[in-house]
This record gives sequence, structure tokens and C-alpha cells, in this order.
Amino acid sequence: MGLVESFLIYGAITGAVYALLAVGFTLIYGVADVVNMAHGAFYMLGAYIFFSFALELFQLNLYLALILAAIAVGIIASVIHRIFIDPIAEDIIATLVVTVGVALMLQQVMTIVYGIGHVEIPPFLPGSIVIADVTVTYSKILAVAVSLILFFTLWTFMRKAKVGAAMRAAAQDREVAMLMGINTTRLHMLTMAISGSFAAVAGVMISSSTSQMADPFMWLFPLVMSFSIVILGGLGNVKGTFVGALIVGFAETGVVTFVPEGTYLKGAAALAIMVAVLLLRPRGLFGKHIELED
Repeated sequence: MGLVESFLIYGAITGAVYALLAVGFTLIYGVADVVNMAHGAFYMLGAYIFFSFALELFQLNLYLALILAAIAVGIIASVIHRIFIDPIAEDIIATLVVTVGVALMLQQVMTIVYGIGHVEIPPFLPGSIVIADVTVTYSKILAVAVSLILFFTLWTFMRKAKVGAAMRAAAQDREVAMLMGINTTRLHMLTMAISGSFAAVAGVMISSSTSQMADPFMWLFPLVMSFSIVILGGLGNVKGTFVGALIVGFAETGVVTFVPEGTYLKGAAALAIMVAVLLLRPRGLFGKHIELED
């Protein structure tokens, strides 16, 4: 029973946090049809900028450092979209190649600035609590809370705000949106900024609640997770992203909990589920919902 309780609790925690990681990936695809392979690099960049603000340069309050890191990565992501992605956005292959190149470029920049070693990402809250005989750190609980708050804030923004309506209009038909006076270039830059900010927050919260460290090569695993989740749920589908994140979270936790040496197989579990779903439903569980939820 202890294993089952641990599986249920940690599966839910992992899935909820992965939802924050993947929603930015699906958002930029849903609005701008961009498969952003630099998403994991924004995750890594957020952790490093947080480290700089909180420990290396200014010794700021951890929460203030998190907010500033999210804003900084959002600005960087927006500029990258305008310079590197927007001119070739109509060419899917070129976009894939360029965003991979951007990710490698950011990796090299972090290597030059900080070296190839690890940097510290401190936990936000010390201590732990026992839930159904399972010990859970306060940092993990905070990560789940931040993930759910931001996820549903984005959901509400897409449904209620004028800019959210513009995003949904651009997702439905870019040409018609332009005829209605929507500046799709600025809209896509804003969408990339939101996507990058969410990736940065995920990078900080996941790193601080798990390994408590970051390195320049950490971007690949979150990219694989994001890609698996959004393909599983359906590219461009926000609700599908949340469901896909929970499925991947429980699958990963199940492998680690019940399979000998499962720690080494948790990444493969997510990919195996993605492949199995695609064989049965090539458009994912929910398909692409270009309206980004009614």
C-alpha cells in the first residue's frame, strides 16, 4: 500500500508540474504554428537567470528572482521569435532547424558564462509534510500550486481577455485575423514571450524541488517531456496538454516506483506512451483544437 500511495501522490505532483512545462510549447504552436524546439532551452535559461538574480549577482528574494527570471526569459524569447523565427515561420522544417540551433546557441552561451559544471537552485521552502504516509517536501507542493495557478490563469486569459480572443482568432485563421486589424507579428511575439516565461518558471520550480541544481545541458529532457505531452494530448490543445501531462506524470512515477532500475527508464515511458497513442490516434487524444478552448 505504501508504494501505491507514493505512486498516486507523486504521479499527481509530477503531472501537475509537467503541465506548466508543456503548456507554453502547445500555446506557441496553437497560435503561431511554430514547433519551438528551443522550449527546453528557455527552461534552462530561466534556471540560470534565477540563479544569477538570487545568488550570483544580487542576492534577491527568491520569489522576486523568480518573477524577474520569468520576465527576462519572456523578453528574450520574444526577441528570438522576431529575429529568427518570424522570417521563416511558414517553413516548418526551417523553423525546426533554426529553433534547434537557438537551443544549442543558448547552451553554449551558458557554458561560456557559467562553465560546464552545476549551479545551485535553492528550494523555496525548507521542510516536508507527510501525506497518507508519504513524505512530500514543501517545495514540491509549492511547485504544484504555482503550476496550477499559472495554468488556469492562462486558461482564463485565453477565454476572457481581448488579447486572448485575438490569439484564438489568429489560431483559427491568420489571414482573416490580419484583415480584422490584428497585428499577428506582435501577437506571435507576445505568445512566444508567454511561452518562454512559463518555461522559465517551470525550470526554476522543477529544479528547486528536485535536483536543486542546473547545468547547460539540462534542456534536452524537458524538451522531450514537453514534446511527448503535447503530442499525446494533441498539438495546440490546452486541455489535452493538462491531461497528457497527468498521463506522463503517472507513467513516469509508475515506472520509477514499480519497475526495478526504473529511474533509468522514466524518459522512455513517456515516449512509449506517446508512440502507442499516435498509433491509435495520429492527432493525439484530443487532436489540434485551434480555438485554444472555447
